Amino acid sequence: MLDVGRHPNIELLAYSEVEKVEGEAGNFSVTVRRKARYVREDRCTGCGACAEKCPTLVPDAFNEGLRNRKAIYSLFAQGIPSTHTIDADHCRQMNGKKCGICAKTCQAEAIDFDQKDRILELNVAAIIIAAGYDVFDPSQIPEYRYQEIPNVVTAIEFERLLSASGPTGGHLDRPSDRAIEADIEEMEKSAGKSQKALVKFEEKYGESSAAFYEKYQSGAYPDDEDRKKWADKYADHLTVVEPLEALRKKAEGFDVARRLAFIQCVGSRDFRFYPFCSGYCCMHSIKEAIIAHEHGPDTTSTIFGMDIRAVGKGFEEYKIRGGNHSNITYVRGRVAEIVEGPDNNPVVIYEDTRERKVKRQEFDMVILATACAPSKGIAALVKTVGVELDPYNFLKTSPLSPVDTTTPGIFVCGCAESPMDVPESVAQASSAAERAAEIVFQTDLIKEKAVA
Repeated sequence: MLDVGRHPNIELLAYSEVEKVEGEAGNFSVTVRRKARYVREDRCTGCGACAEKCPTLVPDAFNEGLRNRKAIYSLFAQGIPSTHTIDADHCRQMNGKKCGICAKTCQAEAIDFDQKDRILELNVAAIIIAAGYDVFDPSQIPEYRYQEIPNVVTAIEFERLLSASGPTGGHLDRPSDRAIEADIEEMEKSAGKSQKALVKFEEKYGESSAAFYEKYQSGAYPDDEDRKKWADKYADHLTVVEPLEALRKKAEGFDVARRLAFIQCVGSRDFRFYPFCSGYCCMHSIKEAIIAHEHGPDTTSTIFGMDIRAVGKGFEEYKIRGGNHSNITYVRGRVAEIVEGPDNNPVVIYEDTRERKVKRQEFDMVILATACAPSKGIAALVKTVGVELDPYNFLKTSPLSPVDTTTPGIFVCGCAESPMDVPESVAQASSAAERAAEIVFQTDLIKEKAVA
């Protein structure tokens, strides 16, 4: 990506949106809206000082909402260009409140709250659509209880938990445990505030709140209004402290997730949603299970699937190596339901189709290998660009040339065309670039002949 950003023949228009496409192969006119970042790219050094000082927290979409980011942020560490963006919907300054801390902090003077969107007109010979994909929402399958059982997560969420730059620093902390730890942190703040109010009374009367409260409950100080306020504040304090101590005791037994279940074909190969195979899910689950085992050698993983489709070069060997060296067990069977067991442990109910038996198995976490779904904005994009979609809402292509769309001069690659893994996407991108280069070469040749 850094090489692309530095290449003299490549112009990156990040944080931009195509609004109109007109013309034909060899002569397209493209209208692009460059959205206002409210941060000047030519000045921002990406140091992150502004984000450190920003007081506004917003759920981090890149980390699947598993942690928060600031209202001024960089989407992810390796982004090109290495600059920040202000979230206008959540920025205090841009919503009429007094703030501007980022502008005061930025030594490069890159903050520009008055920045506006810019419209660019481009003339290009060919277009390549690489719009990516979205993942299937597993809450549409109620029997898997996604978002109901906290330790049932999607493969993308699990990927972020495994990442060293993710919300847990690569440790497999369970979402239920993290939620309790967040509750402990909030309750400690409340307990600290109420304790400060009690200190004033303790200093005034020269005894602890606990000793005073015991006397008060036995009937002492019946007509003392000041001591009654003290008693009321201590009673309120106990409503925070007692559950806080219970949660602290519970948190002492927390450990990383060691028993993992991966459920394949969640939304794919399913006539209710997407009848096709998403292609990469099996290998993605195996890769995540192997990485989880590298994080903790006592980690065990069970992959539930109708079958494992390891169709690429070396994929079958990778699958076997995972079973032999990474404590992975492959179970042939369809998971019928997930229920919650003790200690927030998900329990998987499934049919083992080899033994023809219905079984139950408890895990620390369940990971749903969700289907590759068409990008949410693809319908609007194809209307703008002027191409067609197939019955599954991926871009329709020629049977003889899988990178050619229904409009000459416009090509497609990656999961915008169909579900595929990284190596296949890279190969198809090279093919699309070659087809686009043909159009550019032909256009230049025609111009040269016209001049001659």
